[in-house]
Amino acid sequence: MHREIRRRRTFAIISHPDAGKTTLTEKLLLYGGALGLAGSVTARKNQRSTASDWMELERQRGISVSSTVLQFDFRDHVLNLLDTPGHKDFSEDTYRVLTAVDSAVMVIDASKGIEAQTRKLFEVCRQSGVPILTFINKLDRPARDPLELMDELEEVLGISAFAANWPIGSGAAFSGVLDRRSGLLHHFERTPGGAFRAPVAVGSLEDPQVRAAFAPDVIDRAIGELELLDGASAPFDPERILAGELTPVYFGSAVRNFGVELLLDALVELAPPPKARRAGERVVKPDDPGFSAFVFKIQANMDPRHRDRLAFARICSGRFERGMPVFHTRTGDRVRLTSSHRVFGRERETVDEAFAGDVVGIVGRSDFQIGDTLAEDASLTIDRIPAFAPEHFAFLHGDGAAEQKRFSKGLTQLLQEGVVQSFLLERSGQRIPVLGAVGPLQFDVVRHRLESEYGATTRLEQSPWSAMAWIEGDPLDGSVDRQALDDLALPTGAALCRDRVGRYAILFEGAWSRDFFMQRKSSVTLSSTPTRVPAHG
Repeated sequence: MHREIRRRRTFAIISHPDAGKTTLTEKLLLYGGALGLAGSVTARKNQRSTASDWMELERQRGISVSSTVLQFDFRDHVLNLLDTPGHKDFSEDTYRVLTAVDSAVMVIDASKGIEAQTRKLFEVCRQSGVPILTFINKLDRPARDPLELMDELEEVLGISAFAANWPIGSGAAFSGVLDRRSGLLHHFERTPGGAFRAPVAVGSLEDPQVRAAFAPDVIDRAIGELELLDGASAPFDPERILAGELTPVYFGSAVRNFGVELLLDALVELAPPPKARRAGERVVKPDDPGFSAFVFKIQANMDPRHRDRLAFARICSGRFERGMPVFHTRTGDRVRLTSSHRVFGRERETVDEAFAGDVVGIVGRSDFQIGDTLAEDASLTIDRIPAFAPEHFAFLHGDGAAEQKRFSKGLTQLLQEGVVQSFLLERSGQRIPVLGAVGPLQFDVVRHRLESEYGATTRLEQSPWSAMAWIEGDPLDGSVDRQALDDLALPTGAALCRDRVGRYAILFEGAWSRDFFMQRKSSVTLSSTPTRVPAHG
């Protein structure tokens, strides 16, 4: 068990839309032997969609809208890649996935540098203490100066950067990288459409035959840039990488397969094996003998033939065995994990054994919720996944009384998956449901899935709110004073509400109104994320 755990590397890929994340995902699978031939991302209408995109809406729009899990072997290690949506409107699913990984690969477009979504996802990783490896992509196209990109990493993200390799040329002239640690030149040969592993010649910088493969001025320029780096950049330090203080930077082109294998080598060498998790005052170590896991994602109807419901559980400690009895610690129920699967995009296979760091899909448990703990120890509860404040709110109505039952059933299941959040407004003694989402296209996902999977057509009504904040404390244990809530002088247009687990929150017409209200002295304390999850939730 200890050896198997040390072999695991569980990571996510984060990026701004169109930085090449889906292409890099596919090429990592190609080099890991999980795909025999890389598909084309740019010609989805004429070729099969990529391995990680499976939902019908993804095929229609050509974007990733749901995270998935991909496991493959590389150099005697087991890599669990949690592929996440790159589109800006599906970031809440990405945030939750980042709580289940031990490291991340940050993909940056070499022509654009750091973009808004990259910065936001980087901050989530930083708050979770997740080490980050950086892949600067699309060097086969016109790109910004690599020294500028290195400076931007440090200035914009506030993290030290070490260039693990350095590009030789860029655009049409990009044909290799120099490994700074080994001093070896890697000369890549182009392959048709990047469908196959790129042939590579490796040799010393002092070798005339190796240098002959490159234009002399390109080599001289790269050497000059490296001399500047040697004097100005942070030194290589594995401990600082694990602490999230230093990011190793790799240059390449995912579509051309340049630098992909070097990145995989780095994941094996530099990314950490499964790390310990907190459970209140306890620390759960990966090699603890007792099995424990937490549910970080729920997906219904991945297989339309069976209309099943799959709960993705990240194993935190011990060994998983199919059919083993465990406690569902939130409810106290003892359950057997019989229908367990290893998921590869839309495909799945029965899994009989897994270890800390792996992700197992559990089918058929309608009572599982996001954040639930499954453990052999009934008293163990892994710290819950934080909630993230929506930025868009709307009312969703079912069309017609005949579809109301299907509408209610479908919406309940989608809320359990966490596709959107739900709130109850408190107005004149009435409770009015409202949906909240990080991005507006999440509403499209809900409506599309309600119609295609449950046969319920819907009507969406926009709301006046675009910001919110939670009120700290739990009203059910008395840490929030109800009278203080009644006495709140809310700004114009604001509304008091409660989320699905009973926490109070305030909806605001905009971020300015929220921030101004939060700065005022008030009888309650507000937070952009709830600080507690009630035990009854």
